[in-house]
Formats: sequence, C-alpha cells, structure tokens
Amino acid sequence: MKHLGDEVKRELGRFGPEGGISELVEAWPAAVGETIARSAWPARVARDGTLHVNTTDSIWAFELTGRAAEIAKRLGVERVRFAPGRLPDADDPGPKEAESGPPKPSESLREEGARLAAGIEDENLRKLVARAAAASLARGISDRSVW
Repeated sequence: MKHLGDEVKRELGRFGPEGGISELVEAWPAAVGETIARSAWPARVARDGTLHVNTTDSIWAFELTGRAAEIAKRLGVERVRFAPGRLPDADDPGPKEAESGPPKPSESLREEGARLAAGIEDENLRKLVARAAAASLARGISDRSVW
C-alpha cells in the first residue's frame, strides 16, 4: 500500500525547488522557535532554491537577515531572504480557546463565593463579588484540569 504523502511529494518534485515549500513550512516552527514563527513565515521557494520568508514588518526582516545563514542551515536550504509581507492567518482557536466564556461555577462554588462575600454590606456589591469569586474558583479548577 502506497502512502498518499509519498505520491504528493513525488508530484511536487516535478516543480523543482518550489515544490518543497510544504516540508519547509512544516519544519519552520521547530527550526526558528515559536516567537519568530509568530512574526515570520515561509512564503515561497524561488527557482534558484532561495527560501523567501515574509515578516510582520521591516524590523523583523532586518533582524532575521542577520541570522539568515543559521536559519538556512537549520532548514537545509542554501539561502533565506526576509522581507515584510503578509503572514498566514492564525489557526482556528483550539478547543480551550474556542470556549464562549468562563467556565460555569457549580452550586458549591457559588455557595463558596457567597460565603467569601458575606461580610460586604452593600447588597449589589456583595452579589457581584460573590459571582466574581465563584467564577474565579471555577476558572482555577478549569486551569488545573490540564495537569
């Protein structure tokens, strides 16, 4: 059974160096790190094999040009050129980011929030603080669920 990825690579190889952009895009974040990957992204491979990378602005282009040889070596290409240009849109948010708001506090957390706010004389302020405390407790539990 042949893997589809092998077939795609073979077909893209017919286009010369330009066909290898997918492998460079895949390797980019690991080669340059998360911070640079947010501000610079491979755009195209020229016919001479030069990787052209778009950056968010000219400052990034200037800074990365100084590291071009190092980045080219990490990616296994001869040359890398940096210039300001359009970067791809950010990926769709992950499941945790896509949540439509803070986690809903349970009844016990709402009771705990009310207990914490009980000493506040102003009724409206007491209710607001109780809600905020319950939401904060729920968020804390939600954040720890990853561990």
